[in-house]
Parts: sequence; structure tokens; C-alpha cells
Amino acid sequence: MSELLKFFQNSSSLYGSNASFIEDLYEHYLNDPESVDASWQKEFHDIHQNAGYETPHSPVVERFAQLAIKSPNRLVQLQGFTEETVKKQSAVARLINHYRVRGHQIAQNNPLGKTTVIPADLEPAYYGFSEPDMNTMFDTGIIYGVDRMVLRDIIASLKNIYCGSIGSEYMHIVDSNIRRWIINRLESSRTNLVINAEKKYFLLKLLTAAEGIESHLQNKFVGQKRFSLEGSESLIPVLDELIQNAGTKGVKEIVIGMAHRGRLNVLINILGKSPASLFDEFAGISTPNPGVSSGDVKYHMGFSSDVATPGGAVHLTLAFNPSHLEIINPVVEGSVKARQDRAGKDGIHTVIPVLIHGDAAFSGQGIVMETLNMSQTRAFSTGGTVHIVINNQIGFTTSNPQDARSTLYCTDVAGMVQAPVFHVNGDDPEAVLFVTKLAIDYRMTFNKDVVIDLICYRRLGHNEADEPATTQPIMYKKIRNHKTTRKLYAEKLINETVISLEQSIDLEQDYQKRLDAGHIVSRPVLADTEYLYTAQWNEFLNKDWDIASDTTVTMERLRFCNERLQRLPVGFELHPRVAKVMENRRKMAAGAMPIDWGFAENIAYATLLMEQYDVRLTGQDVGRGTFVHRHAVLHNQLNNKTYTPLRYLGKDQGRVQIYDSLLSEAGVLGFEYGYSTTMPNSLVIWEAQFGDFANGAQVLIDQFISSGETKWGRLCGLVMLLPHGYEGQGPEHSSARLERYLQLCAEHNIQVCTPTTPAQIFHLLRRQMRRCFRKPLIIMSPKSLLRHKLAVSTLEELTEGQFQPIIGEQDALAAEQVTRIVFCGGKVYYDLLEERRQSDALAHVAIARIEQLYPFPDVLFKAEIAKYPQLHDFIWCQEEPKNQGAWYQSRHHFTDNLPATIRVTYAGREASASPAVGKFHIHIEQQKAVVQSALYGDPSGN
Repeated sequence: MSELLKFFQNSSSLYGSNASFIEDLYEHYLNDPESVDASWQKEFHDIHQNAGYETPHSPVVERFAQLAIKSPNRLVQLQGFTEETVKKQSAVARLINHYRVRGHQIAQNNPLGKTTVIPADLEPAYYGFSEPDMNTMFDTGIIYGVDRMVLRDIIASLKNIYCGSIGSEYMHIVDSNIRRWIINRLESSRTNLVINAEKKYFLLKLLTAAEGIESHLQNKFVGQKRFSLEGSESLIPVLDELIQNAGTKGVKEIVIGMAHRGRLNVLINILGKSPASLFDEFAGISTPNPGVSSGDVKYHMGFSSDVATPGGAVHLTLAFNPSHLEIINPVVEGSVKARQDRAGKDGIHTVIPVLIHGDAAFSGQGIVMETLNMSQTRAFSTGGTVHIVINNQIGFTTSNPQDARSTLYCTDVAGMVQAPVFHVNGDDPEAVLFVTKLAIDYRMTFNKDVVIDLICYRRLGHNEADEPATTQPIMYKKIRNHKTTRKLYAEKLINETVISLEQSIDLEQDYQKRLDAGHIVSRPVLADTEYLYTAQWNEFLNKDWDIASDTTVTMERLRFCNERLQRLPVGFELHPRVAKVMENRRKMAAGAMPIDWGFAENIAYATLLMEQYDVRLTGQDVGRGTFVHRHAVLHNQLNNKTYTPLRYLGKDQGRVQIYDSLLSEAGVLGFEYGYSTTMPNSLVIWEAQFGDFANGAQVLIDQFISSGETKWGRLCGLVMLLPHGYEGQGPEHSSARLERYLQLCAEHNIQVCTPTTPAQIFHLLRRQMRRCFRKPLIIMSPKSLLRHKLAVSTLEELTEGQFQPIIGEQDALAAEQVTRIVFCGGKVYYDLLEERRQSDALAHVAIARIEQLYPFPDVLFKAEIAKYPQLHDFIWCQEEPKNQGAWYQSRHHFTDNLPATIRVTYAGREASASPAVGKFHIHIEQQKAVVQSALYGDPSGN
């Protein structure tokens, strides 16, 4: 007889702890057969081969049940077993599993109540059980730590665990270790939700604060928008519990992202913002922060503070957020990533992100999916995010969930990363605390995302002036008759004799008195602590834009960097085309060839790294470059391993991060913006695959990159590389929509540049770090110029030059004969230059380039014009249609800086709804007409 059968014969029954032991052993066998003893491998192999089906729970018990039917002589002989008892134990295992899988669907976790139909597979009759079976003892596994219960108690326990105030979704998780961890946490003890009287009292105090600030604001500032948390007050205990538990686990920083609902409540009751300061904002008498010109509404503002926890001080940051709801998600993740990088190898355990969502926004905004999709990638992982959904069960004025989403839950999108979701009743604060502790423990244990779905309601409308009953009459009839969370919990504690009615009233009155006095009402803020990294931005404040910066490097440093970039590991075989590029770069460094774009760009990164600046470059094809020019990441043709030479320049160099990103614009650009606002000495670059792909991230550009400083005082040195140039590739691969960036320019908020030589990109990238201030840099980067025969530079231009906002005429024209000057930007310069060099009749036409369109270089522009005393025609030439490109956004700069005697004319394509034509031969005809119109004044060239 086999060892397996002997084991079972020596045990009393399958009902005892043996079943759990063997089940666990079998799980190990399924994951790795070699991890169990050879005798068990054979037995499990036989079971696996002969069993006719698989079930997601108790595989051993269920397989034995099948074998008992198929091979009665093998199992029915076991002590105390009959075919019927084995089948019923198997049915109990399936019932337990179905409660784990589907119990959340009938959980009583809606504070407004809900009518649910119990699914058939959660009914005992579905498994063949009748009333006599309800008192029969069965194996339970680990439910409440009891290995045997009567069926009636098993079902009652399962309903209590999975169908009460908490509905748990986790059985979709593939990793069996994670599933078992969650099962153990949910099912291990009846005392899971039990907290002591002191904790209950403090919980009531938090609810009192959450409700108290809202009523105070309503009474003091009647009718003003505040996007009340009323109906969702349990968010405050969630955040408090999360912060305190995180601190206990060694977390030192938490970055929080949320939209405007409940924001003022969180600022006052969690982050410790002064109520007096908030009241001044309501009254309109607050003083804006330095560098803030436009400011923003109070429920978009961020804040930071330090609070005490059992594990030490935790620095809290609430990110600034516009009304574009979930768009803050990747920004927070990027900021967290930067802080984790700064913290070192243990960063994912000491800095964590917390994102607070609305239910309709979580399911409705695509940026949520993008951010989730980034969560486990190399470039963008932050070791797991705690997501909290304030589930008001209604969107803006949506009258039916069927109009808000196509899924059962608003949180279903989180299933794409197998995040567990805990749907908890917001009116059960003790269950809320349990779920919060479970969520932070999960995040810290597995470094993965987790979701708390805080099911609540919105007592008022979308804002305080809204009347929600116009579209939600039934819901709001219930809400108006529903006691607040605070009142319900106070009554519970009074009934339990934890507090008296008088103590409850005293809590409310004391809170209101502290608000009236303007005192901080949160946990004590640690005023004597200093967040060390805030000061790193001070050197970039209030700096003059025109202060020059030295961007040159020595020839020795340049050649040293190139030599290190050429070093490869032993046995590393390059693709022949890449090997040719590397060989050419050796020649360029030796002065034997003019330098090209790829050489200059890589040397810019290398020299900055040697000066201990960090470099982070992401985008959909940045390692090699969309147009195969960069080759910063090399691929071994023998084994597909990669090597990034920029990481191996020297011992004390800066950090290098170069990653091809997922196919996302908004998510990735938001992440890089967040990273850049946190690390002033990192060159952070996002490269679009084609410049107009940035359209997919327009909200980030409008609401953060171009206006973050004037609204919130947030400095940022982010660089956007946007490939731009008319090469006949159609509407979606020509224009980076230059006009949109120029339209956003004001108050020296951003830089918009169109570099046309390798030396220019070298100095421009180095200038971004070497400057004494931090501003976003938008670069219309080239495509065909990456290899254009004329778009080259010399080594001396790197070692001796600087970035030139305007590059004047380069040929030896007689200045006194020039009557016409053509100004342009970008690739069209080379088309103009080649055409002019072919005709002696154009010696009177000078050509100049504007390489920095904003801030406009007025002084240099005037100096260039002054070179030509006989000048009477100024032509602006562009490839883009007239209503696009720089013409409409920049011509005031031309007219403001030109003598009145000089005529200003446009040369370019006619206005168009599309950025470019789709047919190549039409593109060629148009491009020729643009050039001839600029040089001759006539599209025909006459």
C-alpha cells in the first residue's frame, strides 16, 4: 500500500488538519514538483493524471473525492470513509471556495442598503445538502482557526467574513501564495474586527473631526464651494490608520494624490493645515506663496507636513491637483519614484504612494488604466500603491450606474494588475480600520497595488449649490433620512458603554471651539522637524532668465566620455549597422569626421553625468531612438542582453535611467513631470515617438507643465523631445503642434526651442542643468536632420561654443547688398540654404534661424537685423500651415522689434485643418513652393 494511503489510514479522517497539510503540499507540487519528497511526487502525479477536473480550492480533497468514485477499492477502504462522506466533504470545500470567489456580490456593505439575490452556488441545496447535513461536522481548513465545524456554523462564518461589512475580491489573483496570505488574514480569527475601547474612542474623535469641519465651513461660509466629504467621513480614519501603520513599518514619506472632494477635510484633519489659514482663503485675504502669480482655488492646493507615528516621523505630501480628476495619478507616482531613488535601495519600503479616487472617475478616466499598467514595469514601478476609492455610488449627476460604467464595480479596472479589492461599508468604521490595516500590510508585504473601495454616499450635491434630488430623488430621500456615520458610531459606543452621551457631545463642542480659535486640529504636526529636500529648490528661485551659463567641456573630457561610451563587455556583439555608428563616433571624437546629432546628444548626457547630474530618459523607443540615431542602449546580437555604456563612465558619476516606456503618453509624461518636480538636479527627458503624439497628454501640458509654477509655485525642469519636421509622412507624423506650446507661453513659464545642429542640442541639454533656474524645455527635435549632410558640427563648437538662440547668416554675403532676410526655424532652413546656393540671383537674400522661439531673443534679433543697412523685406518662412507653426504666435515679436520701414511677409503653406498632406508628391510640390516663395517672393521661383 502507498505511503499516501498509509498516512491517511493512520489519521482519524480527512476532516482534521491533515487535509490542509496535504493541500498545501500539493500546491507546492503544482508550483515545483521537485520541492516535495519523491514519494509525494509519485502520488500527486497519479492524482494529477487520473483526476477528471480541477477546482480552485482544496485540490487534494476534491481529487480524492473523484478517485473515491472512480476507484472505490483505493479510498473507500480508508478508516471512517464512505463514498458519500467524501463527496460531501468535497462539496463543503467547493462551497467555501464559492464564498471566497462570490461572497462580495451579496455583502451587506452599502450604507444605503441594497437588495441582493443570493446566487444559487452559495445555497447549500446547490451542493446537495439538506437540513440534516446542517448539523454534520466537516473540515474547514483555517476558518477562524477551527479545523472542524458543523455545516451551519461554517456557512454562518463564511457569511460573516465575506458577506458582512466587507466584500473581498482576491480570488482572481494568480499567485497562490498571495491568495493564501489574504485568506489567512480574513479567516484566521473571529477577533479580526475587535478593537479596544481606547481605539474606539479615538475613532469617534476622528469621525467627529471629519463631520465637524464640514459643518463649521457650512455655517461660516454659507454657499461657498468646498466639495464636502459629508457622507464619506470614514476617509479620515482610513488615512489616519494608514499613516500610523505605515510609520510603524518604517515608512518615512507618503505622497497623496486626490481630486477636490474631501480635500479641505484632509488638509485640516490629516495634514494639519491651520484652520485659520483655510478660513483666510475662504475670506479671500490669504497671501499667495512666492512665485505664484495666478494662484488656484483652495480645493486644488497641495500641502506638506510631518506627523508622529510609533515608528517615527512621517513626511506627508498632498499633491497639487487641477480639476482633471485622475490626472494626478501618474504625477504622484513619478514624485514617489524620485523620492525612492533618492532614498536608495530601500526606497520602495520607505516612500509609498496613496491615491484617492472618485468612483465614477476611477472607472471612467483612461489615465487610471495607464497608471495601473505602469505599476509593475521597470521604469515606473513604485513598489505598490494604496488606492482608496470614495465610492459615492453616483458620478457628477449620473442617474444610473449603467450610464457610468460597463462593469459590475467601479474598481474592476484594478483587476488588470490582479490587485485585491476590499469593498467596505463606510458606515462601519471598525471594518474600515481592519481593511485599511490589511491594505497597508499587503502593500508592504508584496509591493503591489491594493484597492479599498469605501462604499458611502454624497450627502450634498456635486458642490454645495447643487440640488442632487432633481436627478436622484429616491437616493436622496434615503440620504436625508439616514443618520451620519459619526452619529451611528456614537450611538453604537454609547450602547456598548464605551462612552456616555455627554462625552459624545463634549467631543463635538471641543472640536468646534478649537476651530473657532484657529488651532490645528489634526494629530500634532512636528514643527521642529525639517524636510531636508525642500531647500534644494531654493537656489533656483527668483533667478534672472538672462544669466549666462557655461556649457562647454574640455577636449579631454569629451574624448574621455566617448572612449568610455565605446567600451563593451567581453563577448558583446553589436549589430553591423550599430557597429558602424560606433566606429564613426570614434572618428568624430578624433576630429576625423564632423560630429552628428547622436554623437553630440550622447556626449551631452555623458558630460552631465560626469558632473554628477542624474539623467533619466523615457519614451516609447528611446534606447535606440525612434529614428535609430541614439543607441544609448546597445543589444548583444548573440543573446539579446542589453548594455548601457552611460552607466559605466566613472565611479562618482550621476545615476542613469534609460527605459523604453509602455505605449502611453499621458501616463508616462505625467510620471516624468512628477519626477522632475522632485529632483532639480536630474535631467528628466520624455521623448515622444512622433511630436504630435503628445496630443494624448495635452492635459498634463496645459494643467501642469505650462502653468504649475504660476498656479502653485511648483518648479520643474522637464525636457520634452518632440520630433518635428515635414518629410512627407502625412498628418500624424509631421507636426509636433508647435503653435500649441507657443500659445501657452507667458511670464517666462517655459522654453520652446528648435535646434538645428548637433552643437545646439549639446549645449541646449547641458544648459538645462547648468542654468541657475528650472523651467520646462520644449524641443522641436529633428528627424531627417539626424543624418543630414549639412546638419553637422565640429568638436570646437562643443568645447568653445554655447547655445545660440539665433543663428545668423552663415555664408559670406555682402551685408550692404542684402535687401531681403528670411527667418525660419527647424529643418526648412536647410531646404532654403540649398536652394539659395544654387542660384547667383539670390545673393541679396540672407537666411537666419531662430533656435529659441520663447522666450523670444529680442536683443539678438535686433542685432541680426542691424547687420543689413539696405534691408527692406523680412520674410518669416515655415513648413507648417499658416494657422499653425510659429507665425500667428510669434509675428508680434517680429513687428515689435523691426523698424517700421521693413515689410513683414509670411511664406509657407496655406491655412489648413490638417497639419500636413498625406500624398508624398503633393508634399514635395508644397515644400518647393514654400522655399521659392520665401526666396523669390513667388511660389513659382520667378
